[in-house]
Amino acid sequence: MKLWHVDSSVLGDNSVSRQLTAGIVAREKALHPGLEVTYLDLAAAPVQHLSPAHIGALFGHQPEDAAVLADIATGASFLDTLFAADIIVIGAPMYNFGIPSQLKAWLDRILVTGKTFKYGENGAPVGLVPAGKKVIIASSRGGLYTPGNPGAAIEHQESHLIAALNFIGLTDVSVVRAEGVAVPDLKPRALANAEAAIAALA
Repeated sequence: MKLWHVDSSVLGDNSVSRQLTAGIVAREKALHPGLEVTYLDLAAAPVQHLSPAHIGALFGHQPEDAAVLADIATGASFLDTLFAADIIVIGAPMYNFGIPSQLKAWLDRILVTGKTFKYGENGAPVGLVPAGKKVIIASSRGGLYTPGNPGAAIEHQESHLIAALNFIGLTDVSVVRAEGVAVPDLKPRALANAEAAIAALA
């Protein structure tokens, strides 16, 4: 089995989402001896955001910039890793109500028409990523954004990511969440709940 471990937090050792993804990957290794892990750190090695040169390349216009060419090749490799993976673990902290821009840039490389999705005859999207893959999102939030909390209406982090993954056919998605981590009185319980959720992964 193969697992793709993707981190996006810029906080390094202070990152809650990185702590959670490390725990999730360790749990999956215990559940699946011999699991092969591929690691991607989008903060340490970010991909470029889409540019006119990237879009032009889709229509056969060869970029002149060597850095853009290398970046396009990196994005293409993401598709190979995505299709090969059985399990995908994504560290997704909330930054200003959404996902980090580094993670959005990664999404832009795996949502590719004709490769990971297409539009059917009636215009409805069809995911092209093979079924059977499991996705686990490690979500961290400074405040409280789950339904019933005042921040719920401005939550565009988990909802955005899950919608994008579902769009390409990744529908077996679970979330390990630690929210309220910026509130000293709430952080210990948030981390304990997330660790319990990791221990319960089957």
